[in-house]
Amino acid sequence: MSEPLVRFRAVNKSFGRARVLRGIDFDVPAGECVGLAGLNGAGKTTLIKCLLDFCDLDSGAIEVHGVKHHRPQARARLAFLPERFTAPYFLTGREFIAMMLQLFGSRYEEERVRAMFAALDLEAAALEQPVRAYSKGMTQKLGLAACFLSGRDLYVLDEPMSGLDAKACARAKDLLLKVKSDGRTVFLISHSLADIEEVCDRMIVLHLGTLAYVGAPRGLCERYGEPSLERAFLRCIEAHG
Repeated sequence: MSEPLVRFRAVNKSFGRARVLRGIDFDVPAGECVGLAGLNGAGKTTLIKCLLDFCDLDSGAIEVHGVKHHRPQARARLAFLPERFTAPYFLTGREFIAMMLQLFGSRYEEERVRAMFAALDLEAAALEQPVRAYSKGMTQKLGLAACFLSGRDLYVLDEPMSGLDAKACARAKDLLLKVKSDGRTVFLISHSLADIEEVCDRMIVLHLGTLAYVGAPRGLCERYGEPSLERAFLRCIEAHG
């Protein structure tokens, strides 16, 4: 197993009397793609917010590259795509990518940007268009392009296939596999168990704020004797209800 790039240790988080995360403890190994699955309200978004220091922990610890998650250095080598990604409407596609690359400390290289757009099935003409004219799918591709062009060690992606058609989903998954083959790490949230099964080395099942499963997707099927990951997932959350 690779060394952990991200560590969650006994993480607890409550909002008022509602306990949202309860003793969350797992690793995201370097160079792997790890998928986080769970029903709505399971605590997935809160877990990501804790990782990114968008909200405080009640107790426990999170480390990224061995650095406490609340320190800026912990986030310096990651790129994040939120579930409801929107870019500044007044920028063109090129201006947005150039701005993001500047924030990441990278140079804008036209050929590289066009190649990334092509890999995501996004027309080069979109570089000239204002973001306000983009469709939902185009906007999502723009966000993915900005993430992958950053060249970071860790990509945290919340529902990265949202708004993408079948062709674009296939292209995005190809890129995820390439990123992983380049030795980078992906931590993604997805409601699509098929996507998790296809691209992830391991999966985390979060249910009612607790860990219901940590391991390879195929291992979940074997544990519950089910041929499909979807049915195994349902058996898993029923067992932890």
